[in-house]
Amino acid sequence: MTVVNCSSFCFILTVLLCRRKGRTPRRPKKPSNIEKDPVGVYCRIRPLGGEDEECCVEMISRSTIQLHAPDGLKANRNGEYKETQYCFKKVFGIKTTQIELFEDVAKPLIEDLIHCKNGLLFTYGVTGSGKTYTMTGSPGEGGLLPRSLDMLFNSIGPFQAKRFVFKPDEKNGIEVQNQVDALLERQKRDNQQSVPRTPSSRQRPDPEFADMINPDQACKFEGVDEDCCYSVFVSYIEIYNNYIYDLLEDAPFDPVRPKPPQSKILREDQNHNMYVAGCTEVEVKSTEEAFEVFWKGQKKRRIANTELNRESSRSHSVFTVKLAQAPLDADGDHILQDKSQVNVSQLCLVDLAGSERTSRTRAEGSRLREAGNINQSLMTLRTCMEVLRENQMCGTNRMVPYRDSKVTHLFKNYFDGEGKVRMVVCVNPKAEDYEETLLVMRFAEMTQEVEVARPVDRPICGLTPGRRQRNQAFKDELSRRLEERGGPVNGDPVQLNQLIESLPPLPPCELSDPSDDQTLPRLMEVLERRYRIRQKMTEQFNQTANNMKYTLQQFESQFSSKENVLHDQRSKLGEKDKVIANQRTEIERLEKKSKTLEYKIDILQKTTEMYEQDKRSLQQELEGREQRLQKELAERRRMEQRMQGMVTDTKLKWERECERRVNAKQLELQNKLWVKDEKLKQLKAIVTENGGASGGPAEPPRKPERPSRERDRNIAEKRSASPTPLSTIPPVHPMHRRSHSAGGEKWVDHKPASNLDLDTVMQPIIPNAIKVSTPNEKALSKCHKYVLRHQELASDGEIETKLIKGNVFKTRGGGQAVEFTDIETLKQEDPTAPSRKRRSGSREGPAQTDDIENRVSSNKCLSLLIFVL
Repeated sequence: MTVVNCSSFCFILTVLLCRRKGRTPRRPKKPSNIEKDPVGVYCRIRPLGGEDEECCVEMISRSTIQLHAPDGLKANRNGEYKETQYCFKKVFGIKTTQIELFEDVAKPLIEDLIHCKNGLLFTYGVTGSGKTYTMTGSPGEGGLLPRSLDMLFNSIGPFQAKRFVFKPDEKNGIEVQNQVDALLERQKRDNQQSVPRTPSSRQRPDPEFADMINPDQACKFEGVDEDCCYSVFVSYIEIYNNYIYDLLEDAPFDPVRPKPPQSKILREDQNHNMYVAGCTEVEVKSTEEAFEVFWKGQKKRRIANTELNRESSRSHSVFTVKLAQAPLDADGDHILQDKSQVNVSQLCLVDLAGSERTSRTRAEGSRLREAGNINQSLMTLRTCMEVLRENQMCGTNRMVPYRDSKVTHLFKNYFDGEGKVRMVVCVNPKAEDYEETLLVMRFAEMTQEVEVARPVDRPICGLTPGRRQRNQAFKDELSRRLEERGGPVNGDPVQLNQLIESLPPLPPCELSDPSDDQTLPRLMEVLERRYRIRQKMTEQFNQTANNMKYTLQQFESQFSSKENVLHDQRSKLGEKDKVIANQRTEIERLEKKSKTLEYKIDILQKTTEMYEQDKRSLQQELEGREQRLQKELAERRRMEQRMQGMVTDTKLKWERECERRVNAKQLELQNKLWVKDEKLKQLKAIVTENGGASGGPAEPPRKPERPSRERDRNIAEKRSASPTPLSTIPPVHPMHRRSHSAGGEKWVDHKPASNLDLDTVMQPIIPNAIKVSTPNEKALSKCHKYVLRHQELASDGEIETKLIKGNVFKTRGGGQAVEFTDIETLKQEDPTAPSRKRRSGSREGPAQTDDIENRVSSNKCLSLLIFVL
């Protein structure tokens, strides 16, 4: 009863204190002078893949590393790269274990999480530097994430609330339900057959997870507030191509028309904190259950095979651990039903995708797009850090571009609000990653100068501490007393009254007279009867006790025999237990082996899928290249056929041209020979005339005939049987007057500056002509005809003028071209020359002494084209 009174007194005292002090606010106001801490940056060096690889990173001390350029880079840059040193909060070498890294980096964040303080931990580095291994680990070497979960549940395990007592309100807050609503939620969840039951913390641990964390390395925080109840909620998202996807979302699968996962959006809650709207938050009660949820989302995360990493993360993953805690009531039995007393803190574990150069990974298609988005988001993170450092160091107020990337926008409240921020820089010391590692080091050095607000302690409730312990002590004492007494403490008064009523009633015992001799005898008689009844009852009790004793002895003998049988059965059961224990050990070993094989099978399946995808892409690329090759071969065959046709046509054309030139040369030589014969005959006629005058009349000489062109016509007729060339020859112009420019067309009259002016009566007159000394594109574009005045010395010493005519037309390149079609020859003769004396013996008439104009029209189309560009 004393304990009950103490508990009631504590309750009354607590109520009075609450009425006096009032309700404690959830978040105290920030003081004007906010204390800030720099971002904690750690460095972890990955071991080299082979002993023969060149190393470019050296650990000098526990907080300093040194980078030296590879030999090949020094030769190319003429030794411009010098050895550089970078300092960190702590440097972890290649022999550092996972538990040592956890003790220094993540353990303080878990302690702050239990003390209602937020935290952010992310890994940063180039691709293949060990970021995922540092965060997740492997079966046998658990990383930061599983060890953080293990420490959290080891610390708050006995003080967790029942499932569904805390419930997310879908606005980044937590509500408190009463016991009835929570029970209904649990029953509803158990009745749903589609939702599998998550393992309880009292079940045996998962073999895979048990193998990942050694029990000797388990951590526990002793400063947990026992007067609070706790619940843990986890969520897992990925940021792929700057879109947010929920990895824990159970979307219905449609085998006929599968739908792609829907992206999520960012929102801001009432406390100005960013969160992912509609993200799945799962309540977990044990380390195994939390890691099972993580592994479920990990299987959906996008990874791919690249030239630098076999399993390269193609997205940024964010695993959020949210801890909700609320105080117990004054009796220490139930949680206070006040939402304002619920305190929520969260820890974000971020595995950033590695920066990479496409020239080294040889990424194409979707891989190239993923690499571009990864590098862009990391560049935005770097820009935000630079602007924050500039604002803090220089006192400027530049806007930080958080919204340029989903990664920086999601963690905006950590840098603008309060909470610890820690970064683990993973470094691959091989020489091929030197330039990328150099950029990572510069970013890490700059990040250490950024400061974030230091988290403050948040008191939850003003109730008396130790409420849970006192309530438990009272329950234990009450149970102990009931076990000792075996029933009620003061006996049963009903059975005692029945026993008293069964005895004879006592007579009146009042004595009114000293000489009264009847009252005492009556009293003595009643007492004697009561004594006899009591003796009988005693004898009956003794007889019953003896019978009971005999019965007990029989029961004891039977019990001893049964005990012997039970002992034999226990010995047999012990042997069976040993067999069962051995079988359980074997089953656990097989289950562990099965889990390991399943893990390997998953990895092999992912690798197979990546290889099949690469195979399909390579097959598609091969088919495309084969099609292009077939097209190129067909195009080459067509070009060969076309070139053969062009060669044949050109060959025929040049054969005809050579034959034409030979015939023209022969004709020219025959004309010259005819002229010489004519001169000789004229000379002979003069000589004969002189002789005839002395000796008598002589027969006039017969005029020699000009060589006939019948042979040329025959040759032309014979050639006509040959294939006609592609370009048609314009017809031979008949004899006509000297100028062809009487029409309405415009001409370009090209008269070179070297030509001489002849004082002849007959001059070529071309109306509507543009006279130029050098042809140009502007003049040619305005005219349709072209004429070139060419002067040369004839065989008789006279100057011969040739008018070379042609048509002007446009070319495909946008220029102008001239095709020559006709030649006119203007020639004059001197009658006083000796060669003109033939007219004295000639009967052709005096007209031959005048100026003679010979028009020679060519029978061909000159293929000379002048292109003006």
